[in-house]
Amino acid sequence: MTAPFRTLTPDAQYHDDALVEREAAAGLLNLVTLRERGAEAIPDAEWEQAEAILLWHECPITPALVPKLKKCRIIVRCGAGFDHVELKATGAAGIPVCNVPDYGTSEVADHAIALMLTLRRNIVQYNDRIRTDPVAGFDWSGPATTIRRIRGQKLGIVGLGRIGTATALRAKAFGLEVMAYDPGLPWGQEIALGVTRMADLHDMLGKADIVSLHAPLTEETRHIIDAAALAAMKPEAVLVNTARGALIDLGALHAALKENRIAAAGLDVLPKEPPEADHPLMRDFHDQPDWIRGRLVVTPHAAWYSIESQTDARRKAVETAIAYLRDGELRNCVNGAYLKR
Repeated sequence: MTAPFRTLTPDAQYHDDALVEREAAAGLLNLVTLRERGAEAIPDAEWEQAEAILLWHECPITPALVPKLKKCRIIVRCGAGFDHVELKATGAAGIPVCNVPDYGTSEVADHAIALMLTLRRNIVQYNDRIRTDPVAGFDWSGPATTIRRIRGQKLGIVGLGRIGTATALRAKAFGLEVMAYDPGLPWGQEIALGVTRMADLHDMLGKADIVSLHAPLTEETRHIIDAAALAAMKPEAVLVNTARGALIDLGALHAALKENRIAAAGLDVLPKEPPEADHPLMRDFHDQPDWIRGRLVVTPHAAWYSIESQTDARRKAVETAIAYLRDGELRNCVNGAYLKR
């Protein structure tokens, strides 16, 4: 039997003794589980001895860190996003980087729809008013800045991959008319899904009553929702982001909300997590001046989470590592363009 491969999890997002991983590994991995935020908190010896890395999102793999990965044969991201892993440097070092793209599709799509419903049905304001005054607040006719009939509204989806597709299918069940902007989408896919393909992002933004982001973070998509994109949106439109925080220019969003150039936003992800408390948007979200009340909902990068999805991410990450270490099978490799075998 092959000796167990020393496998480091530097930033585990669970609090048991790697029970899921140990069961999935079946003795093939020697698991070292840490819970650090930041690579600098981890001794160099741990990086140097690791033959595989199961990575969450608290320890970026930078070009400066890659030379320490002397024995590493594979890095598996326990999730879909990999923008915190340096793909060129790992590829040049011959280390494949893989992700787990199929673990929380349902949860993220559900969360995106939940944020849309929360804002379009004014849930936060109603809840807060009744909590503050159960008698006087028990009134449907008070401020309802974001309420609209959902059926018949137009939803614009940016990125029609797995999660964007799942969101589109859910949205159609609510009677939304779905448009999609995705330059990488195979032609004809929109026909199979019964959605309208849009060739121009700003054209779609101008037509959409709700915009939902489901694109990966790349150099092309960073700040894809900037001041110009927000200016293209309807004043009564709602923006939802369950993908990557840096898809939105947060300063531009703050200005658009404050100046009533869009109606509301629901954010599960932020450019920096946890957020910077002194950022103007987060400061106003905390202080709740009248203009922002009920118009911004923020959740803590939780769209992916359920007990089932976390278990899937953990198990599939282990299976991906073992498939390569034991069998040479490379699943969901994201740095193949740079990988030197």
